[in-house]
Amino acid sequence: MSQDTSDTEKEGVAGFMARAKEQAGEGAKEAANDKVVRPFEHAVSGFMGDAVSEGRLFSIADAVADYQENDIDVTDTTCEYCAVGCRFDVLTKDGEFLGTRPRPEKAPINGISTCVKGKFAHGYTHSDDRLTQPLVKEDGEFREASWDEALTRVAEGLGGVKEEYGPDGLGFVASSKATNEDNYAMQRFAREVIGTNNIDNCNRLCHSSTVSGLSSTFGFGAASVGMEALEETDCYLLTGSNTTEAHPVLATRIKQNVKDNDADLLVFDPRKTQIAEYADQYTQINAGYDNTWLNGLVRYILKNDLEDREFIEERTTGIEQVEESVEKFTPEFVEEHAGVPPEELVSAAETITEADSCVFGWTLGMTEHAKGTENIYAIANLALVTGHIGNPKSGVSPFRGQNNVQGGGGDMGPLPNNFPGYQPVTNEEHREKFAEAYGMDVEEMPDKEGYRLTDMFLTDDIHGMFIQGENSLVSEPNIAHARETIENLDFFAVQDIFLTETAELADVVLPATASLESNGTYTASTRHVQLVKRAVDPIGNAKPDWRITKALAAKFGYEWEYDHPSDIMDEINDLVPIYGGISHERLEALGDGEGLQWPVWDMDHPGTPYTYEEEFQTNDGLAHMHPADTVDPSETPDDDYPLVMTSGRVLYQYHTGTMTFRDEGVMSYSDKSFVEVHPETAEEYGIADEEVVELTSRHGKTEMLVQVTTRPNPGEVFVPMHYLEGGANNLTKEDPLDGAARTPEYKITDVQITGTEKEADDLQGSVPRGEARRPASSDD
Repeated sequence: MSQDTSDTEKEGVAGFMARAKEQAGEGAKEAANDKVVRPFEHAVSGFMGDAVSEGRLFSIADAVADYQENDIDVTDTTCEYCAVGCRFDVLTKDGEFLGTRPRPEKAPINGISTCVKGKFAHGYTHSDDRLTQPLVKEDGEFREASWDEALTRVAEGLGGVKEEYGPDGLGFVASSKATNEDNYAMQRFAREVIGTNNIDNCNRLCHSSTVSGLSSTFGFGAASVGMEALEETDCYLLTGSNTTEAHPVLATRIKQNVKDNDADLLVFDPRKTQIAEYADQYTQINAGYDNTWLNGLVRYILKNDLEDREFIEERTTGIEQVEESVEKFTPEFVEEHAGVPPEELVSAAETITEADSCVFGWTLGMTEHAKGTENIYAIANLALVTGHIGNPKSGVSPFRGQNNVQGGGGDMGPLPNNFPGYQPVTNEEHREKFAEAYGMDVEEMPDKEGYRLTDMFLTDDIHGMFIQGENSLVSEPNIAHARETIENLDFFAVQDIFLTETAELADVVLPATASLESNGTYTASTRHVQLVKRAVDPIGNAKPDWRITKALAAKFGYEWEYDHPSDIMDEINDLVPIYGGISHERLEALGDGEGLQWPVWDMDHPGTPYTYEEEFQTNDGLAHMHPADTVDPSETPDDDYPLVMTSGRVLYQYHTGTMTFRDEGVMSYSDKSFVEVHPETAEEYGIADEEVVELTSRHGKTEMLVQVTTRPNPGEVFVPMHYLEGGANNLTKEDPLDGAARTPEYKITDVQITGTEKEADDLQGSVPRGEARRPASSDD
């Protein structure tokens, strides 16, 4: 019997998942060929629902069958996975999670849609190994402690480092998974209680180059358009975005527009992801040369008088410098370096300039580079020379990866250079405003920019860290280096929902609430601020992040007058102009769940569906173009490391797997890391599909399974970012960093691939670590 036959004839969940995968692949291919919008990710969602129903895991129908409708509690909330901002009803009974159900009238972004994770992957909330009681480490082992003891330990640990090294001897990491209110409280704690601007979050590792590039060009480091553009534009240019797997609901909107309205879809990417199958033009580029082909587009447009000259002259500055900098990016130069055939460069340029509207969308394939900010300059320049920005259907749209990285990771100011609302910490007026609000003397408010997250792991000046909801040991580049940095700290505390790989290294671990146990707000990629509502009570003795931070501040003698997250949002709208008209009461009163898109300047302002209609958010109201002419990535292949590895997401996992690794249905589909290898590369190196190989870089090595596929270029390989064992960050490097954003070079790592004698079963799957943590007693 062949391997394929044996897989699909297995019994139970494993067999059904194998059959589902096969059917989904056939369905996606048929849909792509027929230009029918039958989205792969939603087809798989359906199969997965059936599969896990066989295993009695997730089926909502089975879960609610024993109850009458009026016996079930229904709570509308916002999804805790990617930053699309999907909303749905959460169904619970007696505190038990039953399932989710989209309600279109209260879900303006997703309507009836959710992805696999939004539909099924919430079981982690009541996982047996949830943290339910504070833990303190003694003699290398954890024991449970009361909240008072644990918070006292943290206060003593942080206070001791501060006393010996000063406030800047400490580093704080906030969480883009936590609410806006949680993140606001954390930045206030760092600045008011400790007296440092050494606070950052995972945005540094993903879209900080987007923020630096867009803010210095346009004024706001965020998407300029909302869902209207994503649903109705005439043209899309997508690059560095595995849209169907990372942002399935957005992919559905895009494909629907392509089908119904004949919108043009252009995809430029090193890896042929599923969205490319729906493209009018897919161009497979060489990894690491994004600004090369973007500059080539700009040059061709300018040389052939295809630009919007009136828009350029009236609304921009810097065109002369850009014209000079793109001169070398001829079609021949672009083909030599980026691998883009001249005819495809010309076709894309003419499609974009002939369109009445265009959306430029990207994710981490553009940003996670040592020259990520330059990549964003280049795509911003393209939007400006074509005039495709500042109207309802044209603009820039970076798709954000974590549920609240736009709001909690940026807007709320857990940043070393900005107060909430992107107000620079070096500006005396801003310091005076926040000092007055916090009851401080302005001299006590730190006035110099702090360390970026990536620099915290490089400097010798950080002696203690507090990490909230981030699994840094897996997410930081070069896992071995990250571990060494953490282990050398004088004091280390973690606040999370599980005993993650990072938390295992801590001196104290504080149990926080999961999304379904929390109240507050998230902000979507489209700048929508939406309510998050508690659907189930907190497990054990876990507490909301903001409440933990408030209690920790009290240990230092600071009494914050917050009784509910709505109180924190009231303080935010008083201090943050772009949130000036946002409150929990107003969001609830909207009734339709639509949320408000910032900037919302006051309580009478309706919000801003798209920005820059009349002027840009700069000192002179003009967009400022910047040259972006660096060509080569930070490292290039040689005889020892002849292949280029890039990394990214897969549909069934979420970031470092803290939540998704605990869902049995999800893990039955993708429990181990893998490397995608082109057939030509596999033949050259003598490796086969499903073989265990070793990947070695200049920075580390790891083992994983081979998937032979035509998705990557020959000479390039792809490894997911989610895994500790076999994951990409065993191989990536912590230096160099993007000069402006300090983002690592995640997307380009030179590697060597070699076969091993191991079998697939010899590899360790990604399984939850740590024992179940149930409280011995409760003091809350």
